[in-house]
Amino acid sequence: MRINLVKVGNSKGIIIPAAILTSCGLKDVIDLQIKGKKLVIEALKQPRSGWFEGYQAENDEAVLDSIPVDEGDDEWVW
Repeated sequence: MRINLVKVGNSKGIIIPAAILTSCGLKDVIDLQIKGKKLVIEALKQPRSGWFEGYQAENDEAVLDSIPVDEGDDEWVW
């Protein structure tokens, strides 16, 4: 697709058609990189996305039993 650069102040920009924005999952903020002589625009990756996909603890109860229980509603003293 051929797109003209548009003057924006001292810089230049492009208009990205809505269909391309939707199909690429681009929102208001993007990741912009230069790779060699290419300009790469990507959707931002969500931090920590997929960390627990497929996670299965061998013994969930042992993990839950190791978490200390708050035994009162008193304020902490430092």
